[in-house]
Amino acid sequence: MGLIAVEGMQFYSHHGFYKEEQVLGGKYTVDVYMQVDVNEAAATDKLEKTVNYEQVYQITKREMEVHAKLIEHVCQRIADAIKAQYPQLQYLKVRLNKYNPPLKGHVERVFVEIEL
Repeated sequence: MGLIAVEGMQFYSHHGFYKEEQVLGGKYTVDVYMQVDVNEAAATDKLEKTVNYEQVYQITKREMEVHAKLIEHVCQRIADAIKAQYPQLQYLKVRLNKYNPPLKGHVERVFVEIEL
């Protein structure tokens, strides 16, 4: 068993409950953690025997481009799409960070984490 992580994927997206967030957009990062059997890939050096993290990035990018009010919704969509592409995953965690949320105070970021 192995852990494959794709951390710090950066996006400028238009998610948010408030109209201003939907119009102006903001900075987001996404981290994905996947537990999968990597033994065959390690032995054969064949990409098709493991998770292609370029595809993980493209799935994440596609979902981040679809506007939503809640980051919970976006995070779930990302997790579902990755799991659909890689049903062999034993464990999947997606963390979606939203920077400078519109709160009445200084908050660097908030995040939602979904585990499958």
